Amino acid sequence: MTMSLYQLTAKELHKKLCEKECSAAEITRSVFDRVDACEERVGAYVTLDRENALAAAEAVDKKIAAGEAVGPLAGIPVAVKDNICTKDVLTTCSSRMLYNFKPPYNATVVERLLGADFVMTGKANMDEFAMGSSCETSYFKKTRNPHDLSRVPGGSSGGSAAAVAAGEAVLSLGSDTGGSIRQPASLCGVIGLKPTYGSVSRYGLVAFASSLDQIGPFGRCVEDVTALYGAICGKDPMDATTARRDYPDFAAALKGEVKGLRIGIPKEYFGPGVDPQVKETVHAALRELEGAGAVLKEISLPGTDYALSAYYIISSAEASSNLARFDGVKYGYRAEEYDGLTDMYEKTRSQGFGDEVKRRIMLGTFVLSSGYYDAYYNKAKLFQKSLRAEFAAAFEDCDLIATPASPTVAFKLGENIGDPLKMYAADVCTIAVNIAGLPGLSLPCGKVQGLPVGMQLIGPRFSEERLFDAAYAFQTIRGGSLCDIPNL
Repeated sequence: MTMSLYQLTAKELHKKLCEKECSAAEITRSVFDRVDACEERVGAYVTLDRENALAAAEAVDKKIAAGEAVGPLAGIPVAVKDNICTKDVLTTCSSRMLYNFKPPYNATVVERLLGADFVMTGKANMDEFAMGSSCETSYFKKTRNPHDLSRVPGGSSGGSAAAVAAGEAVLSLGSDTGGSIRQPASLCGVIGLKPTYGSVSRYGLVAFASSLDQIGPFGRCVEDVTALYGAICGKDPMDATTARRDYPDFAAALKGEVKGLRIGIPKEYFGPGVDPQVKETVHAALRELEGAGAVLKEISLPGTDYALSAYYIISSAEASSNLARFDGVKYGYRAEEYDGLTDMYEKTRSQGFGDEVKRRIMLGTFVLSSGYYDAYYNKAKLFQKSLRAEFAAAFEDCDLIATPASPTVAFKLGENIGDPLKMYAADVCTIAVNIAGLPGLSLPCGKVQGLPVGMQLIGPRFSEERLFDAAYAFQTIRGGSLCDIPNL
């Protein structure tokens, strides 16, 4: 059976474009046809940018017709998470607070993709201000998991993951503060990378927790994720936290060789709280890598037990500071009825933010307050230093670390949303990576009761090349395909 263009990977589409078997406009129309067919049920997007997308695709076709060489992302439809600034296109962070905000500039990652001739399909739905693990806190809509529409896609980048999983985009960008790329990638059965902190510019990313946030790619094959990451990484003068270093040609470095690769398996990530079937599915995948020559060894990361608490102290403290700017004065939502400036501030923030955002702002304000700073925030930052040292010590004995990306498969819509602590525990496998500033990659490794399970590979700082190669080896072992687009 002939596959529709929206079902193909960016690698396959690039080949077709170069051989003139299709046009970029045809690819874009195929993706939007898919959006029209299933978006009402999936809800992956907050904003669609159909007109500009088709114009961008036609510009790529003109380049090809003129005999110009085009890169691997030229003409490829990409969804962009709604907390990444896009000039003159709504960027709402899925919040009432920014319901009408159109940035006057592009984020650096968007500018770099424009230079690579990508096609932006629209802005993907998310948990409000990236605070959530299910994509249920969005002010505008709930996103559903394409593999089971009664279940969540994960969060906060749930729309970005669901769009790729459903075929409503070929690639997408998300952001990851505590697992917001890897957890939805796991639940939606796609590949997602949280890069090393400082490898991708945060300029134009609406900040949640500035010391933890990172923009990263989603895709349906390792080569696609590699290409998208290669296009957005690198030093940016607009972001002082980006690292001044040279990055390799990631695509050329894909050899798929794991012989002798030492993979650490931390016992803390396979204990109570992780679904037994998820554990077995990840273990089975690791045995496949072992059969290809990888060396598995059990390790211990005891700091993991404290990571969840430290994460919510640090992230909430930074959120309290970062979100202070949303007060109804300059842009965004403003309360309609108020008595004086202070009352306007109070009513705007009370009405403009959802419950989860307000909860984290209040928690962050508390841990930063006089008398509690040393007891909470300062201790959490000291723990961050010790956790980084713990990972560094572990990487002396192994090259990569493997864990589940999520403790469970996708849960039902509404199942956990009323229990914040239960919801926070959804990130238990991913948050330590953010605290330590390391890269982490989630890739599909099997299914439990028909629902995807993701395996997380963690590497030392700036070891994305090693992560990609190990993932590519696993993809090769599995016959070259890890992701499937469900029938909707």
